[in-house]
Amino acid sequence: MFTNAVLSGLTLGGVYALVAMGLTIQYGVSRTMNLGYGEFSIAAAFAVFVMFGAFGISPYLLAILVLPVAFGLSWLVYRVMLMPIVRRAKSPLALEIDSLLLTFGLLFVIMGIMLLMFGSDYTSYSYLSVPIRIFDATVALNRLASFGAAVLVGAVAYWLLMHTRTGMALRAVSVDPIGARLVGIDVNWAAGLAFGLGGAIAALGGILISTYMTFTAEMGVVFTMKALIVVIMAGVGHVLGALIAGLVLGLIEAFVATYLDTGLTVAVIYAVFLLALILRPQGIFGRVAR
Repeated sequence: MFTNAVLSGLTLGGVYALVAMGLTIQYGVSRTMNLGYGEFSIAAAFAVFVMFGAFGISPYLLAILVLPVAFGLSWLVYRVMLMPIVRRAKSPLALEIDSLLLTFGLLFVIMGIMLLMFGSDYTSYSYLSVPIRIFDATVALNRLASFGAAVLVGAVAYWLLMHTRTGMALRAVSVDPIGARLVGIDVNWAAGLAFGLGGAIAALGGILISTYMTFTAEMGVVFTMKALIVVIMAGVGHVLGALIAGLVLGLIEAFVATYLDTGLTVAVIYAVFLLALILRPQGIFGRVAR
């Protein structure tokens, strides 16, 4: 039972970590909160569901087609919808409030389109649902494959952010947009790139989870809320912290579901979240602003 809980928690937490990393990149660089973030995950899940049913191609291969589209659409959301409020914002607080209101509306637009196309029923498909024995536990191959893909992509994205010129530019804008402008970095370009990367990562998370979980057109808000919890717990803009906190969140869900009750998972997660905010309001890995 313990091994099952650990494996289930790690496989789920790996995808949570990946999705949260995308959100923290978006918000950390652009300073705009995207409440429609989770809808990109669900839209990608539906896109793969349709194409897998029509052509029988592996969802992991279909991701090669879906992710550039998610990147482009997310980039357009920033350039077309958010750039006007970025230009007119009189303060960082005003920008955050305006972006929350705007993307709250975007959430319902995307959700409404998906409800119109797919309805509100639960959707799932079977892919790599082969049982694998690990020690005294059994786990489906699709969960292991998704966990491996999430770890690999998360590690590559983290390396790119830490060890490339583009990654350094994104981190510079995240730390100090004004200072980044002074050294010649195009802040608007960096914010658009971060939004595109975040959207692609969100889509990948949706594709991975769709291989072993049921989903609906109204489930995007769940992805957004869990990603927000991870980002705030870790510390806004802290990529490595988001990866660690995502894994912890998955483990908490799995252990509560295994040893207590599935219905208590949400309550326990929010209790941990509130405790973290009380003890470390700047985030577990964040630094106190001076």
